[in-house]
Amino acid sequence: MRLIYIGMAAMILMAAAPAAWADEKVDLDKVPKAVMDAVKARFPDAEIKGAEKETEEGKLYYEIEILNKKEEIDVELTPDGALSEIEKEIEYKDLPKAVSQALEAKYPKAEFDEVEEVTKVDKKTEKLAYYEVQVKTADKKHYEVQVDPDGKIVNEEKKDKKD
Repeated sequence: MRLIYIGMAAMILMAAAPAAWADEKVDLDKVPKAVMDAVKARFPDAEIKGAEKETEEGKLYYEIEILNKKEEIDVELTPDGALSEIEKEIEYKDLPKAVSQALEAKYPKAEFDEVEEVTKVDKKTEKLAYYEVQVKTADKKHYEVQVDPDGKIVNEEKKDKKD
């Protein structure tokens, strides 16, 4: 009987775990001052739209959604205000030719949307890392694909979306 209770408890914990890993919306007044100050310093003209807390590889980050000169941008920062990543939405047509050619070769007749230019920040030095593209293949499979600026596919993750 005890083994049944332990098994049931384990199943409940496993079912609840993904919710614990999900991003958590945060009221702007609950975001650490250092985070807000860093966003305002880097993007002084931006309108702050929202905030989330997320944990990646055991580290806490804040993702601040902004609108800067009509560009939708997500800024990822540590709780002490250090920038770690900037994701800027762009149009597919604005991708470098090497990137769009790599995507079209790998996924012929696919639909490409939700394109982001991802910049990594290390010790205040910003460097374009890759482009992240949501792909819907001709046979209705969904992928999130990361392509470096030279057109090399560096990561491909299948998504569970239904059409």
